[in-house]
Amino acid sequence: MKGSWRDRPTSSWFHRLWRPWTSLNPFRRRGSAIHERKTVGIKDLVASPNEVRARPERRYVIIGTFFLLLLGLLVYRLFSLQVIQYHSSIAAVDSNSLHTTPIPATRGLITDRTGNILVGNLTNEVIEVSRQSAAANPSVVGSLALLTHQSVASIEADLNNVQYSPYEPAPVYQNAPQSMIEFIRLHPGEFPGVSAVQVSKRTYPYGGGTGAQILGYVTPITGAEITQNPNAGYTTSSVYGQAGIENFYESYLRGVPGERTVEVNAFGNIIGSTETVAPRTGDTVVLNIDAGLQKALDGYLANDIKLVRSAPDPTTGIVPAAINGAALVMDVRTGAVLAMSSYPSYNLYDFANGLSQATYNTLESEGAFYDYPIQGLYTPGSTFKLITATAMMQTGIYSPYTLFADTTGYYHVPGCVGSPAGCTFHDDLGQGGGLVDLQGALTVSSDAYFYNLGYLFWSQQGKYGETPIQNVAHQYGLDQLTNIDLPGEFSGRVDSPIVRLQLHKANPTAFPNYHWYTGDNIEMAFGQGSTVVTPLELATAYATFANGGTRYAPQVAAAIVSPSGQVVERYQPRVLGHVSLPPSVRDPILAGLEGVVQSPSGTAYGTFQRYATFSQAQFPVAGKTGTASLVKTQEPNSLFVGFAPANNPQYVVACVIAQGGYGSAASAPVVAEAFSWLYHHGIAPLNLALKSQFVTPTTLPAHTTTTLKGAGSSQKKVG
Repeated sequence: MKGSWRDRPTSSWFHRLWRPWTSLNPFRRRGSAIHERKTVGIKDLVASPNEVRARPERRYVIIGTFFLLLLGLLVYRLFSLQVIQYHSSIAAVDSNSLHTTPIPATRGLITDRTGNILVGNLTNEVIEVSRQSAAANPSVVGSLALLTHQSVASIEADLNNVQYSPYEPAPVYQNAPQSMIEFIRLHPGEFPGVSAVQVSKRTYPYGGGTGAQILGYVTPITGAEITQNPNAGYTTSSVYGQAGIENFYESYLRGVPGERTVEVNAFGNIIGSTETVAPRTGDTVVLNIDAGLQKALDGYLANDIKLVRSAPDPTTGIVPAAINGAALVMDVRTGAVLAMSSYPSYNLYDFANGLSQATYNTLESEGAFYDYPIQGLYTPGSTFKLITATAMMQTGIYSPYTLFADTTGYYHVPGCVGSPAGCTFHDDLGQGGGLVDLQGALTVSSDAYFYNLGYLFWSQQGKYGETPIQNVAHQYGLDQLTNIDLPGEFSGRVDSPIVRLQLHKANPTAFPNYHWYTGDNIEMAFGQGSTVVTPLELATAYATFANGGTRYAPQVAAAIVSPSGQVVERYQPRVLGHVSLPPSVRDPILAGLEGVVQSPSGTAYGTFQRYATFSQAQFPVAGKTGTASLVKTQEPNSLFVGFAPANNPQYVVACVIAQGGYGSAASAPVVAEAFSWLYHHGIAPLNLALKSQFVTPTTLPAHTTTTLKGAGSSQKKVG
């Protein structure tokens, strides 16, 4: 086998690799395997150096190619950063060294119709501390604590408050007096990084209680409000309108924030300021409100409720709870809201100075945060008779001159075969009004007359439909929002077969009866049952009747005026609908409403004789009392709505007091006093030309130390 190719020496790489494996070949001859018995080692698998030709140039090529590839990637990256991504790279570099912080804008004013400031801004001095300086000089915190009579922990809490930008000084003391500021100025070595800046907060020249609900208040903005307004420029240090005009016209009042760009080093320390864009002061909101009337109406309502609570009702013997109330004055010709009051209320200075949790809890438990003119829902009682009378006159179902015998003090439903309690409806005082036509029924507020109308409409539904009264109520707007320019308005409802079923489905326990019977139509016709309306809806309905049938949207704001005095927006009257009131329909109803106040038999005649400081010949008033029964253990809701002059209406005044008693006793005095004010003072025309009153500083001073002129009291910031 010596001549075999297996034993032949060779330098072929194939054979060098193959040879070791042939020794392991199971198909080799057994004899050869026994005689050779060679072990396999590393030398059998790897060629020796003298058997392989050295090739260093291959290594150089591989290594060189690798480094050339890295160089190419580096060049491409540099080209991308400096050419392709030039602008984004510059922005990234700037963001690492330049930080932009907002400069808050001064909030716009709120004025009455003649330019009197209802909500303004008070500038005060605030002591601020640079966080970086405080960190580098820890003793400054102790010095400030000693000077301001605060604890070190309180100041440190302000410095660590995440509400403030880390690149802006943190406020640690509000309303700093002159002596404190002067001391800081004279001892800069003890107060490094400490400065006094001017800031503004809301002030109320007519008092914090005047028109509180209609004006509203501001509070520090929440994260949710910032998220909801991503493009408005809000920051965590902004304020936001939470109610009333402050909320509804927030977009105008807030102004446009400015910007201050500061340069910081790698450690986040401010090393310079590069650019400042001044903020723009918010616009002024000019209201239709008359400041004098508003303040007077607030007083009339509050004093009347306190008086009502002080003595029992002579008719029922119950001391009225008078839990809340509302009053308002509107121009019937335009829908302009001239005054609007709500009780209980709050003081706006509590929010400006920082509302404590205890005060907040008390106000909330009293219901002070409700705006009752637009959110209070009350059973209208006899004030609803205007609606039923209008439906009667429009359909002709009953002649306004036909006498109705209201002599027994109750009304028995014709053909009723049920129990006497279910078939008989009593007048409120259990005594009849005698023989009355429509005019007389309204003047003396005959319930039986309107019981009869409710029965007639239901018994002739084949001719007039199921809801002729409700249809008229809809035209007057009693079951829909008035679209007033205030947030949170509630909508009333007028009882009907459909409404009754809807209420039952929504809450079977509270509204177990879902059928509609004759008695339900009778109750609805004189303002009882499940019908509820807001005082504003009621005033709007009577204003619609007073002006001849045009329903205007109530409007609180008259115009938006820029800081320079230019009119940005002028709000014109908005017509929402019409009620058909030709003289043949309107005149008999008007005569009855005039009799309520002017006739000795009228339900409000005595009240106006006592409280009004004018004669009916000089300033005739028409109106309607309302007494809406609730439960036997509670006093009824008290309502009164009137308009004047009755022969040429200009103003409508409404008042509602929940559980206040009879309309003539509780609510009518407020209306009489309001008309007295209107008669003696009148309403000044809207004036938008008072440019000097609208001009306010367009910028807040930068972070500079200033000196107050005159003494001032110190006050620690709250909230």
